[in-house]
Amino acid sequence: MHSIDTILNAKWLIPVDEAETVRDNHSLVIDDGKIVDILPTSQANTQYQARENIDLLDHALIPGLINSHTHAGMNLLRGFADDLALMDWLQNHIWPAEAKWVSPEFVYDGTQLAIAESIRSGVTCFNDMYFFPDEAATAVSEAGFRATIGLIVIDFPTVWATNADEYLEKALALHDTLKPRPRINTTLAPHAPYTVSDEPLKKIASYAEQLDIPIHIHLHETAFEVHQAEKNTGKRPIQRLNELGLISPRLLAVHMTQLNEGEIQLCAKNGVHIAHCPDSNMKLASGMCPVQQLQQANINVCLGTDSASSNNNLDMLGEMRSAALLAKGVSGDATAVPAYTALKMATINGAKALDIDDITGSLEKGKAADITAIDLSELETQPLYNPVSQIVYAASRAQITHVWV
Repeated sequence: MHSIDTILNAKWLIPVDEAETVRDNHSLVIDDGKIVDILPTSQANTQYQARENIDLLDHALIPGLINSHTHAGMNLLRGFADDLALMDWLQNHIWPAEAKWVSPEFVYDGTQLAIAESIRSGVTCFNDMYFFPDEAATAVSEAGFRATIGLIVIDFPTVWATNADEYLEKALALHDTLKPRPRINTTLAPHAPYTVSDEPLKKIASYAEQLDIPIHIHLHETAFEVHQAEKNTGKRPIQRLNELGLISPRLLAVHMTQLNEGEIQLCAKNGVHIAHCPDSNMKLASGMCPVQQLQQANINVCLGTDSASSNNNLDMLGEMRSAALLAKGVSGDATAVPAYTALKMATINGAKALDIDDITGSLEKGKAADITAIDLSELETQPLYNPVSQIVYAASRAQITHVWV
C-alpha cells in the first residue's frame, strides 16, 4: 500500500477531457501537490494509505476554474461607475480615478480581494492585466494562488510608467524576476490597439517570441474601436496587428465582438486564442463574441470575467452560464455551446490559451492538484440527472465548498 498525502472521494469526478467523461464514485489521489492517480473509490482506499481522506459524497470534483481575463486590482473599483458605454466609462471615469488613487498599495489590496473572491468562486488561476504587476504577483505568491501576470504596455504616462519604452523595460525586468516563482507565469500585455502604437507592438511580438510567452490584448471590443481604427489608419485593428506580426498562436485576444468572416479565418489559420467575457460585454453594451462561429472554425475560445468594475463580479460559474445561453440566443441554435463545452471554456481552454495546459486545466495524472468541489445536493441543483448541466445552468458559487491549488 502506497503512502500519499490526500485522497478525495467524490460522487462525481469530471476530468474535462475530449471524451467529455463523467465518472461516478471516483477518487483523486494527491501527493506533493500533484494528481498521482484517478480510480474508483472502492479501489482507492485499498491501494493507498492517505494522511488525509476527504469524503465528498454529494459533490462533483472539477478542475479549478481559470479566469482568462481580468484586472485584479480593479476589485477596489467595483460599482464605481456603472451603466456607461466603454469609452465613456474609461475616459471619463476609470482613467481619472486610476490617476488619482492607484498606487502599489491599491493594487496589492485589490488583488488580495480578487484572489479571495476568486477562490470562493472556484477559480484557481487568473490571467491579470493591470498596473504595478509586481504587487499583484506578490499578493498571488503570498496567497498560494496561481496566476498569469500581464506585463502591461501603453503609450501614454500612468502611475506605472511614462512611455512605451519604460513599460517595456519594466516588463522585461519583471519577467526575469517572476520566472523562478512557483505558480506564476507572465504575458506581455499591450492594453489595446488604440493605446499602443506600431513600434512598441513590433517589439512586443519580438520579445514574446524570444521569451516564449503569450501576448494578452483587448481587441475588437466595440464597433467604435473598429470604426475609429479604420478612420485613423485605414485598417481594421486585426489587419494592423497581423502586419505587425502579432496574429499568431501566442496571441490571446480578449473580447473580439466585432469580427467578419475573413478575420475569423485569419485567427483560425494562425492559432489565435480568444477570451470571451460575456457579462462584461453585455454590461458595457460592447457587442457579442460570435462563439459558435469561432468554435466551428476550431478556434480555442476561453472565458474571462473582465474586471469587477465592469462585470461586477469574478463569478466564473455565472460566466459559463452566460456564455452558453448567449451563444444559443445569438445563433438561434439551441445546440450552440452545450454545457460540457462551457466547462471546457472555463478550464482547459483557458489553460491552453495561457500555455499552461501541461500543468493545469483538467484532472489528469501528473497535473497540479488544482481542484474545485461543488455540492450538488442543494435545492437549486435537485433533482440531478446530469451533473455538468447542473453545474453550468443551475449551480451558484455558494455551492462551492472546497478549492485546492
